[in-house]
Amino acid sequence: MTTIEEKRIFAEKSGRTRAFVGSGVGVAAVSVSADLVGEFGVEYRTPAADVAGRAGQIAVATAEDVVLLGEEPLELGFGAASAVGFRDGAVVAGDEDGRVATATDPDEWTDVGTADGTIRALDGDLVAASDGVHRLGETLDGSDRELDAAADVASGDVDLAATADGVYRWDDGWRREIEGEATLVAADADGRAHAVVDSVFYTRASDGEWSRVDLPVDAEPAGVAYGPATYVATADGAFLVDAGDGWRHQPLGLRGVVGCAVAE
Repeated sequence: MTTIEEKRIFAEKSGRTRAFVGSGVGVAAVSVSADLVGEFGVEYRTPAADVAGRAGQIAVATAEDVVLLGEEPLELGFGAASAVGFRDGAVVAGDEDGRVATATDPDEWTDVGTADGTIRALDGDLVAASDGVHRLGETLDGSDRELDAAADVASGDVDLAATADGVYRWDDGWRREIEGEATLVAADADGRAHAVVDSVFYTRASDGEWSRVDLPVDAEPAGVAYGPATYVATADGAFLVDAGDGWRHQPLGLRGVVGCAVAE
């Protein structure tokens, strides 16, 4: 049996990065070099509910199962999933009934708890659910009742949550940083962070200040991923990259985009 840890197949090659965009069509792979978008095409043709990446791996949540991508997709035996992520060497998945479980081997899932609502996003030890934000330890803790229903979470240099009334940052408690209906947050260990609030795209500077980002397309971001550059996929299928000299963009012809990930 192939273990999850062994199935690390994606890596940056010759200065190129592959970004993976989950959508209602399936998962498309986009080849990017610096800010130049190269070849792209659908590699996995099952509609995606969520997509996540870590070094060498891409995981997809679908209405049938959680799958690791590769030459042959590896089904992990979770069942129908609404969200997927990685934590401490394991795949983490959640479903519409609030179940959250982890696995380090296919078909060997350990349930860690159940939220009182649909699991919408997973990142690190953070869980976004329709009943609030949970933190994943040995078990799933109770939701943070000071927050409304969460649409997204991000665990990086800062921990962020997107809720119905704003973007919150964890600092010995959740503190609101942007007011409005937040639908997306993203963060990495290098200090990059982004959010979508009331359909406006924001970036967070190292001093903690948020500012509006004017994208060259009239579409709302549905996913953000980080590698040598910042990658954005919009809900209507545009792919954007910023390597430090402004945004380049390419339509992918996808519908129902749900997220973006890289295997780095």
